[in-house]
Amino acid sequence: MTVKDLVETLQLKVFSGSTGMNREVTGGYSSDLLSDVMGNAESGMVWITLQTHVNVMAIASLKELSAIILVKGFEPEENTLTQSNVEGIPILGTTLQTFEISGKLYQLLNS
Repeated sequence: MTVKDLVETLQLKVFSGSTGMNREVTGGYSSDLLSDVMGNAESGMVWITLQTHVNVMAIASLKELSAIILVKGFEPEENTLTQSNVEGIPILGTTLQTFEISGKLYQLLNS
């Protein structure tokens, strides 16, 4: 499954990083603690968070994540959008809570 497939199926908003829409998605990781994601997320995962600052892009790049999903209608900061486009790692958005979008992603990846 690709990031593009996730966007279409889960009706996610694409904020930036559209060059990475063909990245393969292997799983998901939900956390708002950067050090937790850095220590535990695996390459190819989609990171679900409410963090909007540019440091999320540093972690996503370091861990080779496929995309970031921002929850609860949060929108990325301008410098985060810029870095997302540079890295080609999509930042996506939803109005759903973390629990809800995590469950939907889990079902989608395990069906």
